[in-house]
Amino acid sequence: MNLLLINASPRRERSLSRQLATAFVSQWLALRPHDAVWERDVGINHPPLLTEAWIAACFTPEDQRTAAQSDVLAYSDAAIDELARSDIVVIATPRYNYGMPAALKAWFDQVIRINRTFSFDRTETTWPLSPLLSGKKLVLLSASGEFAFRPGGLRERWEHLEPHVRTCARYLGVSANDVHHVAIEYQEFGDERHRASLQGAISAAKALASALATAQSPHPRSQQENSNAS
Repeated sequence: MNLLLINASPRRERSLSRQLATAFVSQWLALRPHDAVWERDVGINHPPLLTEAWIAACFTPEDQRTAAQSDVLAYSDAAIDELARSDIVVIATPRYNYGMPAALKAWFDQVIRINRTFSFDRTETTWPLSPLLSGKKLVLLSASGEFAFRPGGLRERWEHLEPHVRTCARYLGVSANDVHHVAIEYQEFGDERHRASLQGAISAAKALASALATAQSPHPRSQQENSNAS
């Protein structure tokens, strides 16, 4: 199986979301050492923002694009290819201003693309997805300075990270029931509540990795690729 790890923290060191990602991936590989892991670090290497030239290239049929238009879409093409090959998408991110960092939003904008990952069908209430994007699972690993974002919590109405990711997940080939979230809270407080949240989240990330790793069989696409390779 193939894991795609998206790290969105701008910090190389002392990043709690990266710490969660390390715990999850390490536990996964301990159980499935032959699986592949790709990392796209959008927190350090920011995806390009969408521009007028990008939009024009996106809506130009592939066989009519200029070399310059193909270059504009190069990042998007590479990121979509990674996504298409993945079975598990792991997004490790801080929560900034109650939502996702700009760099992570830019990655979503690059991979959710007309005529690559979805198409328009004005007779339907939802847009058809690419057949390459199906059957995936998504793991969201987050860290925040505040707390109580869960349903019923003090800041439930201020929580825009998980709902946004869940909304976009469909366009990554992930169904609503296949999104899993592990969160660290209280970072700005630095007290026992934060320490308990950190340790609890690391344990939960490892437990989730174990549960998903032992439950998974290769995606049908991966089985076909292996069959072709053999």
